[in-house]
Amino acid sequence: MYVYNIVDQSLVDQRVHQFRDQVGRRLSGELSEDEFKPLRLMNGLYLQLHAYMLRVAIPYGTLSSQQMRTLAQIAVRYDKGYGHFTTRQNLQFNWPKLEETPDILAELAKVQMHAFQTSGNCIRNVTADQYAGAAADEIDDPRITAEVVRQWSTLHPEFSYLPRKFKIAVTGSTRDRAAVRVHDIGLIIKLNEAGDTGYEVIVGGGLGRTPMIGVTVRDFLPKRHLLSYLEAILRIYNQIGRRDNIYKARIKIVIHELGADELTSRVEAEWRKIRDTAIDLPIGEYERIEAFFAPPSFENLLVEDAGFSQFEHESSDFSYWARGNVLPHKQPGYSIANISLKPTGGIPGDATAKQMEVVAALAEQFSFGEIRVTHEQNLVLPHLQAADLQVVWEILKEHDLATPNLGLISDIIACPGMDYCSLATARSIPLAQDISMRFADLQRQNEIGKLSMNISGCINACGHHHVGHIGLLGVDRKGEEYYQITLGGSADENTSIGEIVGPALPYDEVVNAIQTVVNTYVGLRADKIWRTGCHQDRQTNLADHGIYPASGAVQNRHLTRRRSTASL
Repeated sequence: MYVYNIVDQSLVDQRVHQFRDQVGRRLSGELSEDEFKPLRLMNGLYLQLHAYMLRVAIPYGTLSSQQMRTLAQIAVRYDKGYGHFTTRQNLQFNWPKLEETPDILAELAKVQMHAFQTSGNCIRNVTADQYAGAAADEIDDPRITAEVVRQWSTLHPEFSYLPRKFKIAVTGSTRDRAAVRVHDIGLIIKLNEAGDTGYEVIVGGGLGRTPMIGVTVRDFLPKRHLLSYLEAILRIYNQIGRRDNIYKARIKIVIHELGADELTSRVEAEWRKIRDTAIDLPIGEYERIEAFFAPPSFENLLVEDAGFSQFEHESSDFSYWARGNVLPHKQPGYSIANISLKPTGGIPGDATAKQMEVVAALAEQFSFGEIRVTHEQNLVLPHLQAADLQVVWEILKEHDLATPNLGLISDIIACPGMDYCSLATARSIPLAQDISMRFADLQRQNEIGKLSMNISGCINACGHHHVGHIGLLGVDRKGEEYYQITLGGSADENTSIGEIVGPALPYDEVVNAIQTVVNTYVGLRADKIWRTGCHQDRQTNLADHGIYPASGAVQNRHLTRRRSTASL
């Protein structure tokens, strides 16, 4: 992973000193809350429903063991003993005291971390495929690109006061594990016919009040022109993006109003002015950054480990975890292990300080000191030897980190909702807990197969409900919590926006309705298999069978289907 040089370190150290002065002036009354707000937002500090919240940047979701330990120590010393991993691969502390936030930033700076650009109208934390550097289907490591973009965008003087926040994601595979099509800019690493590496550039994706799937503005952008092309896009957006309406200030609205062709034309015209200039990264600097992401010192191992295979056969619990949470690695004899932060009845994305310490120790001993955060609010040990999987699983199990539900219905994405957020109109966490309890039976979850469940506590869609196979959006109706159900969303390479089915339901009726939806889907799927002679395994999801909401009626008086053409 990338290591700071003296310039990087000086920058974060100076920002800590600056923010300490700003907090002091706020506490003394020299600064009002309105005056302090833009200053704290520049440092990732929000004022939430009950307390301040500090959002720590985890660039492209990559952490070292030392950094994870520091997060655990901060959770104990300055918070309530836990942290919350987010859909932008960041971590939030929900209970810091204002007067102690400079001390937290100082602790972060010691391990090359900060809270820059985790809030405010700027380029936010760049996200990437959580299996970068480990996935067998990878064309190139997207962390290299993400780090280049991070350095270019950090405190960029031209883009620090954009019309609205701006999100960039990168994937290095044809399999999209970074949800690039629902970002302001999505980058897919590709090879052209000559074998050169470049990018498909996608612009205008986003969720929230107006969910949209991004459009491709360049099929292939040579790698050497990445920064100048991004700069051209941001300049056009900064010039013409709306500032009169916060809900229409995103680049997706610019595309909607101008059309993709007109936006592309303007971007290309701007790019012609600045390409082949100092904006683009010199090859020597790119190679310097690339060197930090060289593969670790893998051992030459057998593809299969006899001890692992025997234990998998003997232990059904381990077998469930190994088959569901462990994925193939590009290096023979190694595996990618996913750590679920979604135990039955737990809070999605939360990890205690002790759990963070455990993960840090496991990464240090077994995974070259490296940890990944996923946009699904889980963790990853990216480089495990197959021979170590059993002992790693046993330790994870001891600390409630071995739930074998990756991609299953209880692997729920959820925002903090009304328990913490001042913008929320409904609770997300209790609903996620109730749903996971209803579907606690692991055998049943596997019979259902891959099925994503996403929950947002308000229209801002921090829980990405639009792109869940099943999505729930909390809404306020005369002071009562109601939930809209959407079906058919997807965040992968076949991105789709879910469609609303039926009227919104009160809180007490949602879990039963979800069970009805799932039972109906499984019944329709089974009927299709019976009629077609297809065979289904536990990895199959709704889209694989072409099941559409219009295929049948949900037998629930509260849930009336309307015609839809989007697959679940």
